[in-house]
Parts: sequence; structure tokens; C-alpha cells
Amino acid sequence: MLQNLKFLQSTPQLLQPPTSAASLPQLHSTCFPILKQFKISRRELTICSNSSLLLLLGSQALKSKAKAEESSPNDNQQEEENVATPNPNCGNKVPTKRAFLDIAIDGEPVGRIVIGLYGDDVPVGAARFGSIVSGAAGISYRRKEFVKIMPNYVQHGGLRSYGVDAELAKRSGSNLAVENLREEWEREYEKCPGVKNSAGTVSILVRDPSKPPPKLKLVARKGKLEIDEEEIGTEPNGTEFVISIMDSPELDASALVIGQVLNGMEVVKRIGQVKTVQENTASPYFRVAKLIGDKRVVVAERGFNRPYAKVVINNCGLMD
Repeated sequence: MLQNLKFLQSTPQLLQPPTSAASLPQLHSTCFPILKQFKISRRELTICSNSSLLLLLGSQALKSKAKAEESSPNDNQQEEENVATPNPNCGNKVPTKRAFLDIAIDGEPVGRIVIGLYGDDVPVGAARFGSIVSGAAGISYRRKEFVKIMPNYVQHGGLRSYGVDAELAKRSGSNLAVENLREEWEREYEKCPGVKNSAGTVSILVRDPSKPPPKLKLVARKGKLEIDEEEIGTEPNGTEFVISIMDSPELDASALVIGQVLNGMEVVKRIGQVKTVQENTASPYFRVAKLIGDKRVVVAERGFNRPYAKVVINNCGLMD
């Protein structure tokens, strides 16, 4: 009986957390031999098991703390260095030329937009835009309209790839193909992480921003399997451009940034306030018509977000 009392007096010491991981072996020498020598009650067994659990938890905590202290403080710095850092040239582009667009809404002049073109960073895109603005390509943005007004950006319809515009471009020998622009866009997209089409940027469209990027598919040509891009709608002809009112990350996969608005952002915002045809994609009739392939849906989609008023470039050109 006295031995059992002595055991009960010593058990509270087991409830104290160990001071080091080396105290873990005491668990076998203090508790379990006693269990073999004496008959103990359930209460005593519970106290003994709880103390053993505390010893295990305390030892594991000490081991994890020791490992954390052994780890080098420079590990976090190395991890931060491994993270890809933005290219300093992406945010420090310097305009090499300036272009201007004189805007009119329903025949009323509303102001001038001055654009700085990045001739050194995106030479193909800047040259394309500059040649059309100045008329050197045989065609110009004069008297051409903005065809879409979105919450984050405004889109100009560019030049038609048929009719008079196409004939004038052919006579001057201008190449309006979008392929070289797309190659330049791919280089810029990989080089510059983050949002490319930030507020005030001017970009040429290389894909239709209202449609998803093309998917790769496997096709058979001349008895050989080749990987090709799936055709989705009509691609832009390399003359349509957009001006971002706010940051527009949705344009990054379809537009090549060629410049920045230097003056006249109030004119761009004025264009963005023009009332437009509202989308009706939530209508059940529209959904059913699109599901069955009704051609009227395609016509309706082309009219979404089009301005009710005529937003036209009255005059344009290069300033230096």
C-alpha cells in the first residue's frame, strides 16, 4: 500500500514537460516497470498514459524547434532570389516617336490623343502603327471608327482587308499580315510577366479578344500528322488597335502593346462613356439559338458593345 502511495506521489512529476529530447527514455523507466510490478486502478492508469502522451508531444516539439534553429537564415533569401523577377526593360520603355489621333463623336470634335510609340522595344508593331497613322502604307486611320467600347478599353475597327483599303495597301506594297506581329507578341509575352495592357497603353490586336485563344489540334496533311491551331472566327488583319482605359489583363493574350498615351486620356475616357448595345448572352432564347447554331446569333454577337454614336478619327499622323 505504501508503495502504491509513493507511486501516486511521483506521478505528478511526469506531467511536467521535458526540458530536452533526451528525457524521452525516462518514459520506459518510470511508468511501465511499475505497471508490471503492481496492480493499479483505472485512475492511476489514466494518469500514467496521459503523462506519457505529454512526454511524447514535448519531445517532438523540441526536435522540431531544434531543426528550425539549425536551418540557415539565408534559406528564405535564396528562395526569394529564385523567384522570377520582372525584366527591368518592361516597365522602362522609352517612346521613340509620337503619333496623334483627333477624335470626333457624332461629328463634334472632342480632343486629341497623343501616343508615344516604342520603336526600340517593339519595332514591328510600332512601325506598322506609324506607317498607317502617317499614311505611308498607302492607307490611313482617317475617317475610320471605333467599333467596340468595353468597360476597360476601347477598340478601333482598323482597316478592311477587302475593298478600297486592301487595294490601296496592295498598290503601296504594304504587308498587313498579322504573323510577324504575333511573333513579336510572343517574345514580349514571355519576356515581360504581369499585366501588359495597363491603363493608358495602346496595343495592336493579333487575335480576337472576345474569343478564347486557339487550341492545338492534330491534323493529317499529305499523309503526315501535324499539329495546327484550331480556327476560331475571323482573325484580325493587323490594323485593329485598342486603348486601355484601365488595366486590361484580358487583352494580354490577344494584343501587342506598342505604345502609351502621353496626352489626352480624358478623350479616351470620353469615348468610354458613349452608350453601347448591351450584351444579351444571359437570355434563354440567345442560349438556345447559339446551341442549335442559329446564324442570327453570330450577327447579334457582332453588335454587342458597339457604340450608338459614331466615334471617328478625324485626322491622324506622326508628330516627330
